[in-house]
Amino acid sequence: MKPDFDSNAAREAIDADAMLAQVQAWSAINTGTANLDGLARQADALAEAFAELPGEIELVDPAPVTAIDAAGAEVERAFGRHLVLRVRPQAPRRLLLTGHMDTVFPADHPFQDQRWLDEETLNGPGLADMKGGIAVILHALTAFERTAAAEQVGYDVLINSDEETGSLASAPLIEQLARGKYAALTYEPSALPDGTLAHARGGSGNYSLTVGGRSAHAGRNPQDGRNAIVAAAALVLGLKRLQAEDCPVNPARIDGGSANNVVPDHAIVRFNIRPRSPDAAERFESGLVALVGEVQQAHEVAVSRHGGITRPPKPVDRRAQKLFDLVRDCGAALGQDIAWQSTGGVCDGNNIAATGVPVVDTMGVRGGAIHSPDEFLIVPSLAERAALSALVLHRLATGDHV
Repeated sequence: MKPDFDSNAAREAIDADAMLAQVQAWSAINTGTANLDGLARQADALAEAFAELPGEIELVDPAPVTAIDAAGAEVERAFGRHLVLRVRPQAPRRLLLTGHMDTVFPADHPFQDQRWLDEETLNGPGLADMKGGIAVILHALTAFERTAAAEQVGYDVLINSDEETGSLASAPLIEQLARGKYAALTYEPSALPDGTLAHARGGSGNYSLTVGGRSAHAGRNPQDGRNAIVAAAALVLGLKRLQAEDCPVNPARIDGGSANNVVPDHAIVRFNIRPRSPDAAERFESGLVALVGEVQQAHEVAVSRHGGITRPPKPVDRRAQKLFDLVRDCGAALGQDIAWQSTGGVCDGNNIAATGVPVVDTMGVRGGAIHSPDEFLIVPSLAERAALSALVLHRLATGDHV
């Protein structure tokens, strides 16, 4: 391939048929986040596919993660291994490309098969979110490696196994791999089917508040009890009072309770917050501390807390905007109109941005209806987005763009 890699060369370098065949084969492997056997099969398939690139492939064990069960006990959660490819680790300029192999569809979910909706649209689990994106990574890098410019940069590729549940088992690895990188690209599907990118993102935090009260007979001596369900309800109402325009709060579930004739001594409140700025997150945290103290005192219960902010808010700073502009310019060279919009959704791009590395995190395929049985992939976007990434990688390797 010519050293002066241009838009025509980028298009010609992509094998669209091979991409589609890979994505269909990968979609046929169920990789719900809890399906460890399926994730192991997928990791092996990805390791074989990415072995076409130079560098070393490693399957990395998940970091320990705990959760609160319905009884209020802290239990360990199991996750699959993460795939890491390291290419030219000594290069002075290094990039990070990330994706995830897990989906939201467990092994017993009815949505397991693929079907064509029309000649360009394929319905199936994980096609857009984001096995199509993994194929874009692989084929963009394969095309890029055929250029003279590739020797000027190094890169790491991370395909984690737990993004759909918040990347708790891969967060330390994401931080480690992102640190010191020149730029990062993450391959979530585009924000809209027309290829629009996600720009600034809010953050996300998941919490569990475990309430310990005192049981008593509901008829003989209710005054001796301390009702954990009532205290949990007070927490829920207080959480909604803490909600602000820049920090939505969603109480999602209360576990606990007892028989109708027993004052319940146990309850768990589970909730999610979506702070849109670091200040909003800090304000909520301060309010939560005060709320817990008030409920403990007013209801004479003990409240313990688990969880917190797992995805920091992702503002777009000057360097990140330059990376967006670079993607837009490469898209224009390929005849692709690239726009962007802010979103309340979160992804691994939040974690990467928190390390100070500029990131565009919707470089994957065009599609839609993700997280539902209507999920679809716009098949021509496989080659479109691979050519886009190959051109972006070449520009990052040959100029000072961010």
